[in-house]
Amino acid sequence: MNNIKRLLLLPHIKVHNANALSSPFTIGFPAMTAWLGAVHALQRKLNTQGCSDIQFNSVAVISHQFELQTYKGAEDNVNSIIIAKRPSFTKKELTKFNSGKAPTFIEEARCHLDVSLVLEYTGIEKDDESEVREKIAHLLNSNMKMAGGDILTFKAPQFFKVENGNTTDLNALTRKLMPGYALIERRDLMTEAMAAGQDAMDALLDNLVIHHHCEKVADEMNEEKVVWTSKRKNNKGWIVPIATGFHGLTELGEAKNQRDPNTPHRFAESVVTLGEFKMPHSIKLIDEILWRYQTDQTNNLYLCAQTQKNIQTEQEIENAYYA
Repeated sequence: MNNIKRLLLLPHIKVHNANALSSPFTIGFPAMTAWLGAVHALQRKLNTQGCSDIQFNSVAVISHQFELQTYKGAEDNVNSIIIAKRPSFTKKELTKFNSGKAPTFIEEARCHLDVSLVLEYTGIEKDDESEVREKIAHLLNSNMKMAGGDILTFKAPQFFKVENGNTTDLNALTRKLMPGYALIERRDLMTEAMAAGQDAMDALLDNLVIHHHCEKVADEMNEEKVVWTSKRKNNKGWIVPIATGFHGLTELGEAKNQRDPNTPHRFAESVVTLGEFKMPHSIKLIDEILWRYQTDQTNNLYLCAQTQKNIQTEQEIENAYYA
């Protein structure tokens, strides 16, 4: 039975105005921390509604449609990112501030998405599936957010069981994910480049930049012409930068005006690596697309990862955060 994964599919969740500023220097598909955080929030809401045994242990994210909010004027050569201002205040809310003006705002790039989430779960029996399905639909229809965006619509949740090595089980699930692209981790490309002597930023850019090259060739009339070609270093796969977690910079403590006064504070920076969008029909094992929380206390790393030696329980992860 250990070879069987119990999976819950939340199909075609349409999210409006999600946060596309995935890290301080990348704009695009929302960070993996946003998706695992949304699923963890969903689990905690279910736990408070009588489903105390439910745990979502890993998550797969499949993008069906992604629309970055950009603008291009009639005489513009390139698109510009449409920046939203957060937080926004009404005139009545502005009276709360002594100056009568809104405090410093954070600019955010936004996007509209159509995604499916596959959740590996424990704690849901066959007889409870109908009740859990109704509660999840109620929560998603309420004011729950995903990646900072509003949920507009979604299709009914579905339950699957996938046995390792059973292609019939796997195909039954992946058919529901098509057409779409599952986001997988390609940390191996970064590791390979850094082992060759590049620093982290050079390794990231080297796999993403597009190299334009021209050469002179002779046409049918034996006249010389210039032909331009464009390609990336790694032409195989749809490689993108993704934010996968945080690196703690300071010890746990208190900070002035911290958001939650009851939770220890720590300054941190984003961890950005490489990912690849891959069509679900090409995967051989469901673990290829599942992401889990991973902590590395020695190096102060708090990550969402696919490659990990030991799968941690929720309690172990929480203990590591506040150790």
